[in-house]
Amino acid sequence: MMDDTLFGVRDSRGHWVPTRKVTTGPLFEMPPKLGACGRWVFGKSGYLFGFNLVYLIAALGAWLLATPSRATTASLSAGWILLILFRNFALTLVWFGAFHRRLYGKRRQDNRFKFNGRWPAEASSQFTFGSQIKDNLFWTLASGVPMWTVYEVLTLWMFSAGHLAWMDLRDNPVWFVVLMLLIPLIRDLHFYWVHRAIHWPPIYKQVHSLHHRNTNPGPFSGLSMHPLEHLAYFSGVLVHWVIPSHPLHAMFHLFHAGLAPAPGHTGFEKIEFSETAALDTNGFAHYLHHRYFEVNYSDGAIPLDRWFGSFHDGSPEANEAMKARRAARRHSESADD
Repeated sequence: MMDDTLFGVRDSRGHWVPTRKVTTGPLFEMPPKLGACGRWVFGKSGYLFGFNLVYLIAALGAWLLATPSRATTASLSAGWILLILFRNFALTLVWFGAFHRRLYGKRRQDNRFKFNGRWPAEASSQFTFGSQIKDNLFWTLASGVPMWTVYEVLTLWMFSAGHLAWMDLRDNPVWFVVLMLLIPLIRDLHFYWVHRAIHWPPIYKQVHSLHHRNTNPGPFSGLSMHPLEHLAYFSGVLVHWVIPSHPLHAMFHLFHAGLAPAPGHTGFEKIEFSETAALDTNGFAHYLHHRYFEVNYSDGAIPLDRWFGSFHDGSPEANEAMKARRAARRHSESADD
């Protein structure tokens, strides 16, 4: 059992606040900080060897072992489409379920490192089915996975049928590798702008508010979205309809989008494996978004929230800055009236 007080404190409301504040990627800082960039890219939980590598391995494994041949996907047919759908269902249930079972089902570490000290309510009228987990499972499996699959099927078919140029590793190895490395950054850029757009009040009320029912999120909250939000969220893969790509690039893009919400919504900063070993989820930034709604719209690989004034690092100073922005906005709105 690890002592979470060594890494953070509980505030007066019972929220666990890490000592380590939220940071954004150093790639775009000026002047460049080569040491910080190197640690961010090559560190054991960094850009190359953190969760991004897990999503790449999952996509590569699915491409090699559970994706029909180019000849098969060149024409649309129910057989291979259902195979992709069931593969994505299975992967989602295993990945999201592993986090949920350990942290919420078995409660292996109780609420140590849990941002919100309370557990999600067993029953709540704010959810469609009166239960957070039932609601999350429904929207994830009935909308999220099918939408992911629709984008993947259409993309594979368009590559195989010759509607998109199929870039081969042997023909252009440098661009193949560079594009693979850029995909998490492209995802972050796309996610930020889509996320800001769906926080526009009319869209938020009708669409994104479904996701924000999860003020005390769990792993399955990550893909619990309105179908229109899923349509926008997975649309980042369309970049591979435009720039030279291989189907594996598109699959990595979709697998990243499909799987990354699980650790980001665990509601825990660390997942314990022993008294001395724990996995960082890097979920504090997004937890703050669920708590305050108007901060940390991106994952921070690109410092878009810093650039556009919506960054919150978890500190009291950031909280005061957020309150000042809210007060200024209310003053502006009252002046307009």
